[in-house]
Amino acid sequence: MSQKLSHIDDTGQASMVDVSEKNDTSRVAIANGTIRMRPDTFELIMADEIPKGNVLGTARIAGIMAAKKTSDLIPLCHPLPLAKISIEFEPAEDKTGFNIVATAKVIGKTGVEMEALTAVNVAALTIYDMAKAVDREMVISDVRLTHKSGGKSGTFDASA
Repeated sequence: MSQKLSHIDDTGQASMVDVSEKNDTSRVAIANGTIRMRPDTFELIMADEIPKGNVLGTARIAGIMAAKKTSDLIPLCHPLPLAKISIEFEPAEDKTGFNIVATAKVIGKTGVEMEALTAVNVAALTIYDMAKAVDREMVISDVRLTHKSGGKSGTFDASA
């Protein structure tokens, strides 16, 4: 059984989904991703000794800014009045990187999954950019939606 894609109209063309008839609801999305690096790079970031400046603080701001600009980056995304976007960095126990967690919230007619995913990606890219002078082998991986709630489709929680 094939499912109709919401961003494809009856003629097969890409189109923005019409959400005008939907009700405003409280919506939350959480996305995660990782960036791995050498232990010495991790230590430099934790000690705030990367020459470009405070890596995690800058990455947090970059992720927030990116979430706010998601509709400018992803062609069919609706612009959303975000109520909240937060970015957290969880150091890996083996001191070889960080898990990045972005939480996006809105009261609106459509979800905030793309905003949370965009925030994680741009935060990770910012870490890479700021630390690449000492480690060009960093790896960004496992970016995915881990939770969403609100709207017609209800709650989604990714399996571990």
